[in-house]
Amino acid sequence: MSNTSLSGIPAARHWSRNLVLAAFVALWHQDASAAQVAVDLGSASRFAILAASEITSVPTSAIQGDVGLSPSARSRIAGLTPVEVQGTIYAADDGGAVAVMLTQAHGDLTAAYNDAAGRTPVPTGPFLNPGGANLGGLNLVPGLYKFTGGALISGSDLTLTGGASDVWIFQVGSSLTVADGIHVVLIGGAQAANIYWQVGTSATLGTSVIFKGSILADQSIALHTLATLEGRALARIAAVTLDSATITVPNLTTNTLTLVSADLVTGLYTYATGQSVNVATKTVIVPASGSMRYYRILSGTAVTITTIKLLNGVVEITYR
Repeated sequence: MSNTSLSGIPAARHWSRNLVLAAFVALWHQDASAAQVAVDLGSASRFAILAASEITSVPTSAIQGDVGLSPSARSRIAGLTPVEVQGTIYAADDGGAVAVMLTQAHGDLTAAYNDAAGRTPVPTGPFLNPGGANLGGLNLVPGLYKFTGGALISGSDLTLTGGASDVWIFQVGSSLTVADGIHVVLIGGAQAANIYWQVGTSATLGTSVIFKGSILADQSIALHTLATLEGRALARIAAVTLDSATITVPNLTTNTLTLVSADLVTGLYTYATGQSVNVATKTVIVPASGSMRYYRILSGTAVTITTIKLLNGVVEITYR
């Protein structure tokens, strides 16, 4: 058996190719230029909601994180009460340090919006207008995605498969529309804190949608009845509207480890079913498939694969 080790920075991706029946092992290192670093939200990161013109809510909503409105005054916050917010509601006419803080937060939001919109390399192939601009039913690996016009999620759920340190950035040329009942599903340790939706106009989350990631919209953001957002609703120049919605600022978890696999080295990597991770012994065990599989370890920190073995119908992978 041939064993090969790789090491690198935490953002590096470590892939392994395992021909199960022949127990042949080789490793492939993905081009690091495809990896994206997180968008720096600066002082805007504390906000579950940040809007410019107004904030309206049909009770009862549930907000975990701060709420900010600027440059409009507190009178433009309607229907959202302190009892619905696990955080603080700020408005520009609070004056003094609060007004300065909100101005800074909006400046940081604009900088983050421009950063996300300007990320390179310019997406091509499957990263450009994926699904014909309808993400419903797709399973997307980490990376930078671009929509030359609007983006839709309709028909089926969207799945994002990746590790705890992987980043998704979606550049949407105009509107983002998520149909009623759609879920964004995270697999393999992927985190809402590492997902960013840069929206050229406005974003709308339909009834009972479960959505992941921070929305940075140039115009407005609307969450319809019982929509849930694990992320942030950050509207640069217009409003955020809620209808009995839930928004939770996501926490970033580090040092997780997950195994994903595909039938082709350039194929779609999904969660390796039946895997068992023992952090103490630094071992991952997954049932052998009986056919060629390509494996990838997703980790919040850099890991080095040391051995891959076929033992009694399972694949045992050790790392350090």
